[in-house]
Amino acid sequence: MLTSSFAAIGYGHKVTHRPFTEDDWTDPNGEGVGPYVKSKTLAERAAWDFIAREGGALELAVVNPVGVFGPVLGPDFSTSIQIVKRLMDGSVPGCPRLSFGVVDVRDVADLHLRAMIDPAAKGERFLAIAGNFMTMQEIALVLKARMGEAAKRVPTRVLPDWLLKVAALADSSLGQIIPELGKSKNATNEKAQRVLGWTPRSKEDAIVATAESLVQLGLLKDSKKAA
Repeated sequence: MLTSSFAAIGYGHKVTHRPFTEDDWTDPNGEGVGPYVKSKTLAERAAWDFIAREGGALELAVVNPVGVFGPVLGPDFSTSIQIVKRLMDGSVPGCPRLSFGVVDVRDVADLHLRAMIDPAAKGERFLAIAGNFMTMQEIALVLKARMGEAAKRVPTRVLPDWLLKVAALADSSLGQIIPELGKSKNATNEKAQRVLGWTPRSKEDAIVATAESLVQLGLLKDSKKAA
């Protein structure tokens, strides 16, 4: 069982309007492919090559999650969670033209278990995604609609691309997102549903569960940990 990533599937391609599937592979030498995406792709390729060399002595199934959201356990959390935290804190002035796949961490765990115990998963990859990709603005609007007063700082206006490009001149970390501005991507969980009977909760519920846990644990600006 290997936890890979959508990073090994949906990057380095020419623009496509069809959803990405498990048959797709990131081109590690493609335009705009950064070190993280390249490393995820090469690591998964290496795992499949290793299994092939073993000549059937070992089995492998791979789960490829998109952005993993859902309840956090403490202050040590992933980059995906940072998206919600920064929106809730109002620490970003607006929403870059970025799109994300969303899945709840509890559903990712469930898919792993299914892939480990179901013989049909042998030799297969499974995309872990709940519905279509969401723009950052759509994520912000879900927070506004469902988090009430806690979402008072969430910005919903879309930032122009040129503003991010200028900001990237001073903040090198922004350079990683510049190639993805305005790109429309999507992916499908049809295979995981069909082969393993996986049914994830909605992407909106995953986003809200993230925000609720950040509030409860006192991890937002001016918030207090719930008793």
